[in-house]
Amino acid sequence: MGSALFYHLTRSGPAQLLPMLIGKSLQAGWRVEVRGGDRARQAGLDETLWQGDGFLPHGLAGGVHDPRQPVLLTVAGQPATNAPRCLIALDGAPVGGQECNDLDRVCIIFDGNDPEALDTARAQWREFKAAGVAAEYWSEADGRWERKQ
Repeated sequence: MGSALFYHLTRSGPAQLLPMLIGKSLQAGWRVEVRGGDRARQAGLDETLWQGDGFLPHGLAGGVHDPRQPVLLTVAGQPATNAPRCLIALDGAPVGGQECNDLDRVCIIFDGNDPEALDTARAQWREFKAAGVAAEYWSEADGRWERKQ
């Protein structure tokens, strides 16, 4: 049974947090799916990850080598064929409670300045808790991440 970590962004965007989360997941030996809501945004994220500091091996889903990718960027409804153990969801991409239970880790990243994103994250939190998923809430406070109770 996995756990869910909710990351409430207030000062930065997902591109600043993703390298850390992906790096920790890879260190744990997990393959990762980064699920977004829009193909164009995922393509932009693909470019950003290739241009960032350090090397984060990844691919944009839809290629012949998808099953070999340590990190696969997908959109909602697109299967992650790389056998991920960690799912990082962006832009309100749907994640079900049972899906959390089938993975080692789920990370929900949401924009705290967007009321719709807040509502979506709250609904996901309630669904996960109802499914028995252990969930944690992390807030970007004073430029650093703090776990909130």
